[in-house]
Amino acid sequence: MPRLSLLAAMLVAATAALGSPWASAYTDKPVKMIVPAPPGGTIDVLARIVSDQLSRDIGQPVVVENKPGAGGAIAVKYLLSQPADGQTLMMTASNVLTEVPHVLKGGFDPLKDVKPVALIARSSMLFIASPQFPAKDAKEAIAYAKAHPGQLSYASYSAGTASQYAGAILNKTAGLDMQHVPYPGSAPALAQVMGGQVPLMFDGAVTSRPLIAAGKVRLLAVASKARLPEFPGVPTFAELGYPALDFGNWTGVIASSQMPAPLVEKIHAVLQKVAANPAVRASASNAGFEPMAERTPAQAQVELQEEFTRNAGIVKSYDIRLN
Repeated sequence: MPRLSLLAAMLVAATAALGSPWASAYTDKPVKMIVPAPPGGTIDVLARIVSDQLSRDIGQPVVVENKPGAGGAIAVKYLLSQPADGQTLMMTASNVLTEVPHVLKGGFDPLKDVKPVALIARSSMLFIASPQFPAKDAKEAIAYAKAHPGQLSYASYSAGTASQYAGAILNKTAGLDMQHVPYPGSAPALAQVMGGQVPLMFDGAVTSRPLIAAGKVRLLAVASKARLPEFPGVPTFAELGYPALDFGNWTGVIASSQMPAPLVEKIHAVLQKVAANPAVRASASNAGFEPMAERTPAQAQVELQEEFTRNAGIVKSYDIRLN
């Protein structure tokens, strides 16, 4: 064997033994990461954190493409229009698959047309108010809403999501008459809340957190099972007597159900490595996400089904509609 070829072979063998930075690559082409929301929202934040590391791990560009609208259906339909070869993936919050389809028909079946590849992190739901709103906490907000029936509105980051569900449940369980005002994403909804045009909102912790810290919105209560470590003095709705107000979405990567199982497993392994990366975990935590233990694609599918069924019951019990 020529000396140069021998050296090259030895280099390849040594690199493989030590672990090439691209050893986990499942593709040698650029990847598109579709996001069903505008830039700056909860899903977009995590998509960019994960995509940056994924690009480094596979040695290929990973381009985030925002395709908001129709409760996520535009993004899902685009995903399904592409070859199921791993070059096009979608980062989504579970609400796009388990909440919206119950009230907004998007032209796809969330349990048959797509499948989860890797669940990355969770985000809790917070009840927030405009700085101008007179109530200082959830109890005062509920009392104020009762005293002003039909005069208050609450924003949501999209019709048919937990952001709307939570408001509808609070309306019914607390005997309120707040009006729902949907927006195409957290960013435009939060702009209206900050400006006082819409006084109340249920929003994900990721997008609300920096605004709470800056005093641009006021945190009234937490819509999750337990108090959040970051806000230990803020009660949950369960503590206030409204246990049905328990919402938290997972955010992760999905693909077309036509993707072959072996490829799903390869991409799952790559994404779990990304999710376990200390820098990624730190960035996600700083952004307000909560880490998740690994779920296999099969386990993730079970959770998807369970969440879908739970939300179907909520929609029926509380008669939730688009408006």
